[in-house]
Amino acid sequence: MNQIEKNEQFDVEALKRRLTEGGAPPSNAESSPGEAPTLNPLARRIAQQFSEHSRTPNIVIGQFRLFEFTSLLAIGLAAGAVVGYAGAVDFLLRTLLLILGAGLTVIALQALDLYQISALRAPSVNLKRIIAAWALSSAVLAGLFHLTGKLAIYDAKHLGFWLGGAGAFLLVERFLFAIGVRHWGRNGLMERRAVVVGGGQGAKDLIRALEQQPDNDIRICGIFDDRNSDRSPNIVAGYPKLGTVSELVEFARLARIDMLIVALPLSAEGRIMDLIRKLWVLPVDIRLAAHANRLRFRPRSYSHIGAVPMLDIFDKPIRDWDSVAKRVFDIFFSVVALMLLWPIFIGTAIAIKKNSKGPVFFMQKRHGFNNEVINVFKFRSMYTDLCDPTAKQAVTKGDPRVTPVGRFIRKTSIDELPQLFNVLRGELSLVGPRPHAISAQSGDLKFADVAEGYFARHRVKPGVTGWAQINGWRGEVDNSDKIRFRTAFDLYYIENWSLLFDLKILFLTPIRLLKTENAY
Repeated sequence: MNQIEKNEQFDVEALKRRLTEGGAPPSNAESSPGEAPTLNPLARRIAQQFSEHSRTPNIVIGQFRLFEFTSLLAIGLAAGAVVGYAGAVDFLLRTLLLILGAGLTVIALQALDLYQISALRAPSVNLKRIIAAWALSSAVLAGLFHLTGKLAIYDAKHLGFWLGGAGAFLLVERFLFAIGVRHWGRNGLMERRAVVVGGGQGAKDLIRALEQQPDNDIRICGIFDDRNSDRSPNIVAGYPKLGTVSELVEFARLARIDMLIVALPLSAEGRIMDLIRKLWVLPVDIRLAAHANRLRFRPRSYSHIGAVPMLDIFDKPIRDWDSVAKRVFDIFFSVVALMLLWPIFIGTAIAIKKNSKGPVFFMQKRHGFNNEVINVFKFRSMYTDLCDPTAKQAVTKGDPRVTPVGRFIRKTSIDELPQLFNVLRGELSLVGPRPHAISAQSGDLKFADVAEGYFARHRVKPGVTGWAQINGWRGEVDNSDKIRFRTAFDLYYIENWSLLFDLKILFLTPIRLLKTENAY
């Protein structure tokens, strides 16, 4: 069968462009959190059961790679300590060779697919491959020593102790780790939590296919479907139907869901489009079950759960090790900023206290990651009795509520500096879509009612600075176009994120903030 090309019936890339470009009239499919339907007691109880984070397989595998590398290196250093070193230079050379050997071992294990969850669960089945990986890396290392004449420096006794000890360690720790993997799987500590969208026979076939996969790490948390019980039974393959798709948005915000699987045929294109317009604002993977479809897309469009093919619609942004790297980035640069800017913090606090009565800091409720409400710190820039925690009335030029000191710190964005503490607490990122107050409005309309895809900004942590801000979209929002442009820039950032992009935004921020005509 011919592959479907981009201009044919179900165009995934066109759908992504349509949703992420923004600027289109708002859809009534997307409701604000205040208008979200109330979950029924069963759905709320199940959501609470899944409110804690689980360990994703990618994170566990990455941590295990690092553990094996450091353990092999430590065994080599211990063996060297037993044999003895001939001075500092000898110690340094041997350590470098040990790093090389440990790295070669990890590479060999990776090349033989021994870091797959299936291999980690059953080391006895893969015993020959584990031994082969260790023998291969050992042979390569020994050959390199021989060819470079370094074997005399890297003592043969030391090499023998290390190869024997590290080989035994690999076998023992892999069997012990397999026990841990199986335990985490049984207790829900290492899984991908999924919700099936759409009921009936299609959902039943999908669930049965997933259950038949020997290495399935998917935990089905429930089924959501807009159809009534006549067309979509309340129990499908033993799983309850927990509500409608609109209720799913609220469910996914309460539970720690990793994936939404749409169990509808591709022929139901219109219904699929409507579903995705509602669901893409969530920070989850969105997949379209393709096991029952006869049409075939290009292979790069698919992912698989075991042998069950899924058509990739949206991926959760900044996930797994990317999120770890971004968190390290945030902590490092926040600490550096606090070390450099503490005189400004003290000077600003003194100026605020001398200029007007009241506290130095002002706390405001704003929307954070996954639409959670967070308390954001700011230096107080308004008179205490005129402060507006809801931000329902935007600050305008010459606003009498703003103190003289407040005008300066708002223009220079010094009032935002305390948000570095929010970053250290993990509520904000240094770079990301700016968090807006929960009641922020453009005219008489809430931001979500003005810009389509507004809540998709919350698929990542909000930031102290962002791509929209350094492109001039900061300050007063006095017309609908401003919030639409901000949303479009924020969605662009999410779709194109990288650490280098964050670094660029971070270093451009002080330069672009010199342009203050929109900040009051």
